[in-house]
Amino acid sequence: MIRVLLADDEDLIRTALAALLGLEPDLEVVAQASGGRAAVDAALAHRPDVAVVDLEMPGGPDGLGVAAELARALPSCRVVILTGHGRPPLLQRALEAGARAFLPKGSPGGALADVIRRVHSGQRYVDPALAADALTAPPCPLTDRELEVLRLAEHDAPVTVIARKAGLSQGTVRNYLAAAATKIGASGRAEAYRIAHEHGWL
Repeated sequence: MIRVLLADDEDLIRTALAALLGLEPDLEVVAQASGGRAAVDAALAHRPDVAVVDLEMPGGPDGLGVAAELARALPSCRVVILTGHGRPPLLQRALEAGARAFLPKGSPGGALADVIRRVHSGQRYVDPALAADALTAPPCPLTDRELEVLRLAEHDAPVTVIARKAGLSQGTVRNYLAAAATKIGASGRAEAYRIAHEHGWL
């Protein structure tokens, strides 16, 4: 019997997945969580064989963070990232974080059960269409510092706040934001953030 943890902040999706997996004779959902921190705690408490984790969840860490934490604290638990946002850079970051599979939420009904079995047996799985996109996707043109500052600029945070969090001067923050916007053809930092987020660079 393969023991499974489900983590998704949308109750309807999580409950539907649990019901779907419950029909499989060799799978048992032993725990559910609605956020990243709860997912890590539940994994440490129940020690599942496989954790199916939504990419974007509230309550600190996101799916990538959960994968990274479990890779360190519970390496016997294989992580499957389930997402509605299958962008190539996110695929690379998920694999680097320790995830064993990356599956879009729009996949066929039986695909998740098959992927759980695959990763439990030691294999990896990446959706073929997403893998093909990843091979042809242009690289991110922004530096790590530009990405860091742009990430902190979410919700139109003031430059003073960004500077304090990044440990930089306000002038340096403005320069990084301007450079990032120029490189990706954005009219300002709000548009630069949106474009970077849509491409999965953040």
